[in-house]
Amino acid sequence: MEEQLVQLLSATQSPSEAPRKAAEAQLQSLYGHSDFAIGLVTIASHDSVPLNIRQAALLCLKTFVLAAWSPQLDEFKGQVLVREEEKARVRAALLDLATSEREDRKVKSAASYVVSKIANADFPEEWPDLLPKLMHLIPNGTDGQLHGALKVLDELVDDCFSEEQFFNVARDLVKVVYDVAVNDSRKTTLRALAVSVFRGCFDILEMVMEDHKAAVKAFADEALSAWTPFFIQVMKSRLPSPPSEDDENQDTGSAEAYRGLVALKLQVVKVLMRIRSVFPAMLSPQSPVLFTATWEELSSLQGAYHQMYIEEERQSRLEDADGLPYTLDFLVLEELDFMQACLRAPPVRQELEKQLQSQNGTDGTWVTEVMKLAVAYAQITTEEEGLWNVDVNIFLSEETSVTANYTPRTACGDLVIKLGEWLNAATVEGLLSYTRSLYSTTQSWKAKEAALYILNQLLGDFQDVDKQISPEAANGFIDFIRYAMQQQDVFLRARGYLVAGSLTRTSGDALQQVAASFMEASLQAITNDESDVVQVSCIRALQYYLQAIPPAATLPMQSSIISALSNYLQTQDLQELAESDDLMVTLVETLRDAILLDTRICLTGAGLDLLFTIASHGASNFQLTMLVNETFEEVTSTISALGSDAYVQLCEKVLPSLTGAFDIGNLTEENALTNLAAELLSVLAEHGSEPLPQGFVQAVMPKLNRLLLGSNDEELLKAATTAVKNMLMHDSKQLFDWHDETGKGGLEVVLVIIDRLLSPAVDDNAAAEVGALAAEVVEKAGSERLGPYLMQLLRAVAVRLGSAAQAQFIQSLTLVFARLSLVNAREVVDFLAQLQVGQDNGLQVVLAKWLENSVTFAGYDEIRQNVIALSKLYDLKDPRVAQIMVKGDLIVPQSDRIMTRSRARNNPDQYTLIPAPLKILKVLVEELLSASGASRALDAATAADQLADENSSSGSWEDEPGVLDLGLGTTKADLMAFAEEGVGGAGGFRQRDDETQAYLVGFFREAAGREGFAGEFAMLTAEEQEKLRAMS
Repeated sequence: MEEQLVQLLSATQSPSEAPRKAAEAQLQSLYGHSDFAIGLVTIASHDSVPLNIRQAALLCLKTFVLAAWSPQLDEFKGQVLVREEEKARVRAALLDLATSEREDRKVKSAASYVVSKIANADFPEEWPDLLPKLMHLIPNGTDGQLHGALKVLDELVDDCFSEEQFFNVARDLVKVVYDVAVNDSRKTTLRALAVSVFRGCFDILEMVMEDHKAAVKAFADEALSAWTPFFIQVMKSRLPSPPSEDDENQDTGSAEAYRGLVALKLQVVKVLMRIRSVFPAMLSPQSPVLFTATWEELSSLQGAYHQMYIEEERQSRLEDADGLPYTLDFLVLEELDFMQACLRAPPVRQELEKQLQSQNGTDGTWVTEVMKLAVAYAQITTEEEGLWNVDVNIFLSEETSVTANYTPRTACGDLVIKLGEWLNAATVEGLLSYTRSLYSTTQSWKAKEAALYILNQLLGDFQDVDKQISPEAANGFIDFIRYAMQQQDVFLRARGYLVAGSLTRTSGDALQQVAASFMEASLQAITNDESDVVQVSCIRALQYYLQAIPPAATLPMQSSIISALSNYLQTQDLQELAESDDLMVTLVETLRDAILLDTRICLTGAGLDLLFTIASHGASNFQLTMLVNETFEEVTSTISALGSDAYVQLCEKVLPSLTGAFDIGNLTEENALTNLAAELLSVLAEHGSEPLPQGFVQAVMPKLNRLLLGSNDEELLKAATTAVKNMLMHDSKQLFDWHDETGKGGLEVVLVIIDRLLSPAVDDNAAAEVGALAAEVVEKAGSERLGPYLMQLLRAVAVRLGSAAQAQFIQSLTLVFARLSLVNAREVVDFLAQLQVGQDNGLQVVLAKWLENSVTFAGYDEIRQNVIALSKLYDLKDPRVAQIMVKGDLIVPQSDRIMTRSRARNNPDQYTLIPAPLKILKVLVEELLSASGASRALDAATAADQLADENSSSGSWEDEPGVLDLGLGTTKADLMAFAEEGVGGAGGFRQRDDETQAYLVGFFREAAGREGFAGEFAMLTAEEQEKLRAMS
């Protein structure tokens, strides 16, 4: 069996797909064999088997355990394939492997992980001796056994303990790992692992804190009384000199010892940060000594850090096989963040404020010393310098803070920002004071660049919170900026240009005398400087000037700016440039700001041509296309407002480019370019004159028709549908008079398009805009022109609405009937009542979908139309409508069981069934509240109350667990993982809508006076009745 398993595991490593898939399938077919699991453990335990096969055996075992070990595991496939006696053998063998004396950490880590998965199901009932064995091994085992036992314990703490199990063993567990952590005779990496296990305990404590606050705090207080002196001792201890690069590469004993000490210190800082997040008040009394120890350590490490990373290029951001970071840059990063956190502790602040008050001036204060420290660690590393020289886009991504790469450099910026929030003037003065002394020395360009980088970060924060730097300080930095702009060192020169722009933007009118010359220098450098980094920095800096300097001063430079950007683009390989997302976005942002100084330049100059050129090479970049769309919309709306002649000129300028993009996109199969062209065309038509320029429809309709009948791309179909709808809105005559190459009239062409989009072959998202197009056709063509096609069209809309599931699509189709109801609600009811949709009546199908989704409708015009249409349906008092039953209120299950995903699947939400007129009232009550802005006010008030509660503590050093500390750079770095998903939701807050509110107030006042309303009012929920009383 084992020999067969080894062969199959070897085959799973094959680079060829066919044998790999076949081996994986054969392994799965062996799941039912009694020796399968124990065979895999035996293979993993054999030293003679190659390492990759041993690891593969444990990976296979993990997959098997999750699928076939126990119903308690989330990924269980439905059948237990291991007998109880075999389970006991596997558990024993696997634990022996995980806690063996072997030094192979990868195998032992993998074995520990599988142990934790089995423990999830079997501990403690079927595996009662697991924890006792570990608790015995940890104090008595060899280093190899201790390592394995700590790994298993770490996995148990992370994934297996219930709160009851944890508290039964918590004191013993914390004591046993404490004894390892403080034991100088143990390897420092093992001591670091013990501290990591202790840190994991705080995850459990945080989870149970709310229900057992007193007990948890008492336990934490007891534990920390022992651990805190150890933490302070480690923080105060000094690292030896770092090993040489040769020692590091040869992995000598001194290099290993140094790594272990760094790992230990790092874990101590991490656990202190974790304690602060869960029990800050317990740590607050110790904050001054911890702050001092951190500051002293960072001061002592400056030389080693400078040597290793600023001058040399040592390896950075490294972790060992157990996931413990061990390089100096990681330690510096954690300590900078911890120092920032300590700055907010009340005892630290009181002491530092006292020192500041006792000193006169800024020279020699602790603020200046913080600046010295920040500048030391903010210097560009050799690695960054090399990367930025090769790829200017990486430099720009760091500069624009769109990177998830959190480094000591960015941590220093955050540290000074946090200091500036507390001591605004003192921070700026301290930085200016240190910059003066720094620029009077012969220190390297990296130090001088770092000082200006710190200033740049501080100014960026000022801009974000609408603060300004004082005129005196702003003028104090000018000479250093001028000096930097004239240096040979590329990054110092680039920093000079960037800070000049930032300072101009954040100093009010203080720099108006020099702002124009600074801007002119940036403009010249885009064309004349030989460095890509400097050119790109100047392109970005122009944005600051265009935002800060009055338009009267910048407008004369509009053509020069666009020309400089055009010249820069001509020197670039546009195919390569397309891969530089951040650079492309920066170019569009600067071009946008220049164009919007006066959009009329788009009629005569090259602004739009340049915008379209960049867009055509970066159409797959979502952020870039959003910017291009927004810029073009602003251009189109402002030019359209100038009159029809200006709009005709704009169309003459852009239509050839847009229709040409369709052809290029078709030839190259570049969907993103075609999509962008369709979106821009939709924008152009949206702001069209009435009538549209002669020939507009002929220029674009053939291509739109081809796309709408042939494409399956969701975004393209939506944009193209909207473009046709917008043309129909502004000039239905030109569209209906147009004929395609086969002689079909425009109306027939549009009906064919609608028919295709309503077919089941096109999914909901792709057809999301067809309802708006259909409604526009019905309104513009009228029943006489449509003839029999009207009933066919409405029948198709109703049928598709019956199967629609996507919210936007449901809204789009529903509004066809809503808009018709505005004119004649009874005819809509008559039509739907005689319509059959599958086995159901059309009125039932349409009203059910309409009423169940009305509260999620978006768009002010759409919501207003829907509200009025529903009120008209209600006013009909039609018995056919009254007989329709739809979903009412959610039935809340009476159970205190936790709702897991599987239970939620097996027990879907249930609702009451209520008559349609009552549901209409419920929807209109909700819309009345939304239109008044009351729901937004309630949400805002709740949020404000929560924020007040969270901020009531002094600098978040009181016990307020669960509050995310957005001040910390590491938190920002963690959140960057979500950046690609974008920000904001589809809903958001609804603004006040006076017109809809006035209509609804009038509707309810009128309805209240009618017979029968009192009975319907009584059927509303108490909350709905109260809302209606409050708003009436």
